[in-house]
Parts: sequence; structure tokens; C-alpha cells
Amino acid sequence: MVIEVRPATVFEDMRTMVGPKRPDANVCWCLSYRVPSKLNLALRGPERGALVKGLIAQNPPPGVLAYDGDEVVGWAAVHPRADTSFARNRKIPHVDDSDVWSIWCIRVRPGHRGRGISHHLLKGAVQFALDRGAPAIEGYPVDNQGQKVDLTMAYVGTRALFERAGFAKAAVTDSVINGFPRVLMRYEPGQCS
Repeated sequence: MVIEVRPATVFEDMRTMVGPKRPDANVCWCLSYRVPSKLNLALRGPERGALVKGLIAQNPPPGVLAYDGDEVVGWAAVHPRADTSFARNRKIPHVDDSDVWSIWCIRVRPGHRGRGISHHLLKGAVQFALDRGAPAIEGYPVDNQGQKVDLTMAYVGTRALFERAGFAKAAVTDSVINGFPRVLMRYEPGQCS
């Protein structure tokens, strides 16, 4: 297995990773942290996919996709924090005023989990951000201390996953997912990894 991580610019691959089975469904499309809350709540069915189609045409696109050959197998959302709800989130602090990028969703398709694809996605998301001038990259995973995280909430990642990618704990947060506290993890170019 050779996993390649590329910018998310193919709409059908985005639909495979984060879109609905039915076009009229109101699934996340990974927009809940990417767009303002009012807009996220107002978007219905196909409007959500149409917005994502516009986002993948922008520079930078909204994240990265992982491929096993020609098959899309994973997704990671990564974007400048200033363009996300993390810029205004009261439960997740700002460490400083740097123009950091945020990683908030890591998703691996069923049937491909347990093969290390999330590690490839996280590494690829970091490189994607660094290549576009990010001074640092943040993630907000759960600190589950090795306990099982419900699959529907595992998209934020775990502290251990981020540590293996060279991130260090930068702050505690007031955010909790699936009963686990979230921590602010930070990657800075040149730090040990």
C-alpha cells in the first residue's frame, strides 16, 4: 500500500469522503468548523455540496485527500484558523496571534481503517499548510489516554496521533467530545518530530 496525500480539488472524491448518500440529506460536508455557524445552520441538502464545490475551487482548497492508487481513502480538513470558527471559539484558546492553520477533521473510509492512513493524512495536512506559508499548525484532538473513542467522534483525532506527528501540547481547552477533554496541540517547523 502506497498512500499519496493530495490537495482536495476533486469534487467527486470530496463527496465520497464527506458527502451524503442522498443528495437532499443535511450531512456535515465538514463545514461545521469551516463556515460561520449561522451559514452552517442555514445550508440545506444540495446547498452544502454546492458550497464545498466552491471551496475546492479556491486557493487554498479546504484540505487534503489520501489516495491508495486511484481510490480516495481519507480526508483531512486544514485551513488558516482565521477562516474557521476556531478564530472565534470560546472553548479553544489562542496560544498567540500567529496566523496558524487548524486541522480539525481526519476521516478514513470504512474498509481502510487500521492501516495507518490517518498518520499519512496528518503528515500530508501539515506539509500542505507549511507549503502555503503556515508559521504553525494546530489540532484540537481528544486526550483519551488510550481509551476507545466513539467512531462518530473520532474525527478530531487523538493526542497520541498528533504527538506521533511531531505536535506538542500547547494548551488545555474547555472543549469536550465524547466525554474526553480536547487539548490544543501545535506543530512548529523545526521542532522535534
